[in-house]
Amino acid sequence: MTPPTPDPTQFPDQLTEFFLQGPAGPLEAISDVAEPPCARRGTAIICHPNSKDGGTMRNKVVTMLERSLRESGLDTLRFNFRCAGESAGEYDNGIGESEDLAAAVAWVRKMRPDDALWLAGFSFGSYVTLRNAVRFKADALISIAPPVGRWSYETLALPACPWLVVMGEEDEIVEPQAVFDWIDSLEQPPELIRMPETGHFFHRRLMDLRGAVKHAIRDWLPAPRA
Repeated sequence: MTPPTPDPTQFPDQLTEFFLQGPAGPLEAISDVAEPPCARRGTAIICHPNSKDGGTMRNKVVTMLERSLRESGLDTLRFNFRCAGESAGEYDNGIGESEDLAAAVAWVRKMRPDDALWLAGFSFGSYVTLRNAVRFKADALISIAPPVGRWSYETLALPACPWLVVMGEEDEIVEPQAVFDWIDSLEQPPELIRMPETGHFFHRRLMDLRGAVKHAIRDWLPAPRA
């Protein structure tokens, strides 16, 4: 495998691995682009599960989520939080990881200042993106298997942008009913997709996850890229 390069000076026009400069050191990252004619004026940043449990940007749910967004017309950026993969730093319980996300957001906005910014995450990554969606003025948010009950959701500022939650009804790591009860308690709840007969990692249902996300977000997509 070709070693990642330092930060590109412009958004790469093909699948590219590189290092972003993060607050605790280099962050391993992968960008990719939507192909014409479906390309839209938007870029999605996708965040991975908890690195303490082996989560990285190469997780199968993360890569399927990235694929669904790219096939919908968005350019994408995945990156490893501090201490995951080749990224520098130590695990910081969502606080330092939020600053890693800030570095990724800053890079995308520098490279693509006119793009809509979408945030997406799986498990712990969905907690970090929700924790920061208002801060970064996200234009859309996608939360896959949000770990309600494992992290504090009570004090989070909730976004007003379009927001999708996808939850497996047989999740063995996050209690599904806790997620459903939390959503029911919100004044402005997200769009919820309940996927039966699948657990936290959507085994044997990854293609269904891809289709569900693409169908749910199609009316939220930004204008075509010129």
